[in-house]
Amino acid sequence: MHDESELGFASLAIRSGQIRTSESEHCEPIFPTSSFVFQSAAQAEARFAEREAGNLYSRFTNPTVRTFQDRLAALEGGEACIATASGMAAILSTCLALLRTGDHIVSSSSLFGSTVSLFTNYLSKFGIATSYVPLTDLPAWEAAIRPGQTKMLYLETPSNPLMEIADIRALAEMAHAHGCFLVVDNCFCTPVLQRPLKLGADLVIHSATKYLDGQGRCIGGAVVGDAQRVGKDVFAFLRTAGPTLSPFNAWVFLKGLETLKLRVRAHSENALQLARWLEKLPSVAKVYYPGLTSHPQHDLACRQQSGFGGIVSFEVHGDRETAWRVVDSTQMISITANLGDAKTTITHPATTTHGRLTQAERDAAGIRDNLLRISVGLEEIADIQADLQRSLG
Repeated sequence: MHDESELGFASLAIRSGQIRTSESEHCEPIFPTSSFVFQSAAQAEARFAEREAGNLYSRFTNPTVRTFQDRLAALEGGEACIATASGMAAILSTCLALLRTGDHIVSSSSLFGSTVSLFTNYLSKFGIATSYVPLTDLPAWEAAIRPGQTKMLYLETPSNPLMEIADIRALAEMAHAHGCFLVVDNCFCTPVLQRPLKLGADLVIHSATKYLDGQGRCIGGAVVGDAQRVGKDVFAFLRTAGPTLSPFNAWVFLKGLETLKLRVRAHSENALQLARWLEKLPSVAKVYYPGLTSHPQHDLACRQQSGFGGIVSFEVHGDRETAWRVVDSTQMISITANLGDAKTTITHPATTTHGRLTQAERDAAGIRDNLLRISVGLEEIADIQADLQRSLG
């Protein structure tokens, strides 16, 4: 048995967390079972009383899910990981496990639309308020904190879809100075390019549906952090409320982690080439990609990340109809709102991922009608460019 602390990232992504059964299997098995048997009534009682570790019921203890959790925790450098049925379930589980009525969240305004809806429309029903601030405006974060009431700072970096970069270390220091904890959605970078816990963040959120899978096959999410907040508090919520990741999906994500480093690096290389190409086109008004020197947080991205990711957003000269013509002219690129896939995808954020936001909320987030988002896949970059060339000229 290798000492996992001595293994590098790619080795951890392939080897960590696996416990072979008596069958001596090489590949991690799937345990498609709802429950587990006990050797005796006394053992059953001990496990339900949490005096003895072991499997009880697949809503909260399943060996395949556990292997995925342990592997992702190792990659992020966390003490514990809890896998959930979706990325949104991971956010919900974190909030309901760690917040209570009267608590306050300070969040970046540059968020996935469903996260804004969760905070604004649903957590508010339980007396948990949210204030939104510009992601990169540190004084605005400081000013929004309510002493004694604010418990959580929440952000995505890079943001969706404008690829803004937050200073994780500065926000972590701010959060801790005010007795808050910092939650970072690391979906776009994955631990290949960014490790928020090492920069001072307390919890990391993942939509495993995206790059962790990498081929658009399954839905899932995860929370990574310390042994108390994640290993006990979030776990207790999952055990009771049941937003559970299925064993099959966990197994698919395990296979995705094995190639994560190779894929994310390849996505990043393609995306940088595409961003540079788009920036030169007269029909493109602006490109949002932190790998470009024109990006306002390029230097911060270079310090904080080891690469720039696979998402490129850009504005065309024109209006919504102009943007839609670009989308509709593609033949190879998939028109879908998902991202992190081996296949390149394109979407119009204002009417899809952020379509449920009000016009005022979209305006505040900088999501204009002429904005498009591309999740750059693993096809030949020349073919991706040729598909966009039809309408962009």
